[in-house]
Amino acid sequence: MPNYPTIYLPVIIVAAIIVAFAVVFIVAYATMKNKKEAIGFDRNMKDGEIAKRLIRYAKPHWRSFALVLGIMVVSVVYDVVAPWLVGRIQGVLKGEFEMSYLLTLVLIYASMLAVSMVCTYFQSIILQKTGQKILSSLRQDIFTHIESLSHEQLNNIPVGKLVTRVCNDTNAISMMFTNVLVTMVKNCMVIVGVLGAMLLLNYALTLMVLCFIPFVVLFTVIFRKFSRKVHREVTDARTDLNTFLSENLSGIKITQIFNRESEKYGDFHRRSLRMQKAKHAQMFVFGIFRPLVYMLFVSCNLCLFFFGAKGAISDSVILGQAITSEIIVSFYMYIGKFFNPIQTLAEQFDTLQRSFASAEKIFTIMDMVPEVVDEEDAIELEQIRGEIEFRDVWFAYKPDEWVLKGVSFHVQPKQTVAFVGSTGSGKTTILSLICRNYDIQKGQILIDGIDIKKIKISSLRRHFGQMLQDVFLFSGTIRSNILLRKEDVSDEEVMDACRYVNADSFIGKLESGLDEVVRERGNNFSAGQRQLLSFARTIVHKPSVMILDEATANIDTETELLIQDSLEKMKNIGTMLIVAHRLSTIQHSDNIILLSKGKIIEQGSHQQLLHQKGRYYQLYTLQYTKQQLQNT
Repeated sequence: MPNYPTIYLPVIIVAAIIVAFAVVFIVAYATMKNKKEAIGFDRNMKDGEIAKRLIRYAKPHWRSFALVLGIMVVSVVYDVVAPWLVGRIQGVLKGEFEMSYLLTLVLIYASMLAVSMVCTYFQSIILQKTGQKILSSLRQDIFTHIESLSHEQLNNIPVGKLVTRVCNDTNAISMMFTNVLVTMVKNCMVIVGVLGAMLLLNYALTLMVLCFIPFVVLFTVIFRKFSRKVHREVTDARTDLNTFLSENLSGIKITQIFNRESEKYGDFHRRSLRMQKAKHAQMFVFGIFRPLVYMLFVSCNLCLFFFGAKGAISDSVILGQAITSEIIVSFYMYIGKFFNPIQTLAEQFDTLQRSFASAEKIFTIMDMVPEVVDEEDAIELEQIRGEIEFRDVWFAYKPDEWVLKGVSFHVQPKQTVAFVGSTGSGKTTILSLICRNYDIQKGQILIDGIDIKKIKISSLRRHFGQMLQDVFLFSGTIRSNILLRKEDVSDEEVMDACRYVNADSFIGKLESGLDEVVRERGNNFSAGQRQLLSFARTIVHKPSVMILDEATANIDTETELLIQDSLEKMKNIGTMLIVAHRLSTIQHSDNIILLSKGKIIEQGSHQQLLHQKGRYYQLYTLQYTKQQLQNT
């Protein structure tokens, strides 16, 4: 009587090893699951929700995906039929040899292989083109949404994080559309097709192969959970690193001035180490899963050779199924075709989890509801006269920390009104509220008698020209910075605007004139030159209301004289609102409003305020005395 435990000892050893691995990973999974809330294990969005939102971007391209699916079916047919053909070739070589029949089988196999390779090429081309279209659409949507966010919301999001969302995260999603989804569908079709072919060929050996499926599913589910965690850590670490770089490279001159290079390097090193650890964890998780699946593949082949060779050699029957060398050859190839897609799923799950983690980050930004939006009955304003009125306006950036407290004033069309006061008194805030960069909590702001909330934001801002102390110039040319993509303006009109604000005094000396290259943030121009360009930019866009926020600060005396002359000319264009610390620059304003701690304490013309001998008189006397001392 045969000793069955001894005969089947190899199979028992293989089974014991697989079960041992399964127990270890089940315990690890259970432990991780208990800790998930403490370590931020799960996403805030479900996979189904993320997938549904991503599919919306793929729907317009369904014809391309349908074509790829049709091409893919041809490749799947090859994967299913090829092992059977090789088995038939084995039968020809073993049995009655017929050269013509062998050549026919080889020709069919080679033809199917060639067609499959051509199909794979066109599949890749179509998917790449379609994926790039989807990627472009997604990037445009998130960029447009970021543009719609209020100043307050943008202040709370680091620039580096936004750059990561628009660039890195969208690239991760692109991989999902160009590779993962279609490949996963193909692999599922291959698995089903191969399984069906194996059942038809020999269901006894097929049942043996299916014994390994529960372990494949188990390891895949566990990998999915661990993969989700490490991908989130990698994404967070990358975002943190990009944010740090964006801020510190912009301020690297300050770092050098204060000799803080070593401290900043330490900060960068710590963030790099965090990124390194997250990447190591990612590679560790992936490095465990794929060998596990490969172990199942090897174990399945060992069992095939054990049972198949035993049956073929002894000419025995297993579950009523005869086993021949042709069947063993075909099954060996089928097992490879069966496990290869499963092994590839490791990489696909890796990319899929990265895509989903990135998609969640993107959708988190896109789900931010803009705080400053048009009301349903908002109107377009073709023209405005420039009349501005504040009625008991209260505003706070943070709840109950009022920056403006019941501010009321009236600006007539074409008037020049200046706002003065100490830092934090609310001057710049008033200018931001007029353009509706923020919404007020109480009161009312009127333009030409119309509440600004009843005016479309784009229409409202189109009539304003803002000239700030920190002039922002984009990389490009002088012309592109003045026009800002405005196309219905000729070069002559641009130069007229430059002459009007005295910017032609330095543009004419440049070798390329309006085509002179502007480097990042305009660092190849002086502060005064940048300010004159901002004036020219404002004039070209023909505003009805001009806003100047410390436009003459930190500028040399010669340039200040040019700017003062420009300001005198610009007063004739429309209403002008000025914030300035130098009281000498606003003496000719029609009305001067003095603010203190969010309230108006004095207002009137320069002479009226001096006559009152109040707070304005004290400030002017102090500045005048200081100027006289500097001159002496």
